Amino acid sequence: NSLHGTIVSEIGNLRKLSYLDFRDNSLHGTILSEIAQLTDLEYLDFSYNELTGSIPSEIGLLTRLTTLYLYCNLLSGPILNELGQLTNLEILWLLNNKL
Repeated sequence: NSLHGTIVSEIGNLRKLSYLDFRDNSLHGTILSEIAQLTDLEYLDFSYNELTGSIPSEIGLLTRLTTLYLYCNLLSGPILNELGQLTNLEILWLLNNKL
């Protein structure tokens, strides 16, 4: 892929989406709290981008999530307690950030 730019708030309108793979692009900016509106999401991959800021606490609302890849970005801040709410999570990769 060769996507450039930021994640837009309209991503929250994709409420029936179960699989979202934006890996290996040139996305920058933050992961928006609107991601929490994707309540059917099971797979989320934002790896190998240039995303900054912290992981939004709202990510803990994605209770169907089984796979979360956020590695190889520029994310910073704490690793959230809200990740513990992801009881179906089987794979979590956060390496190569500033967490």
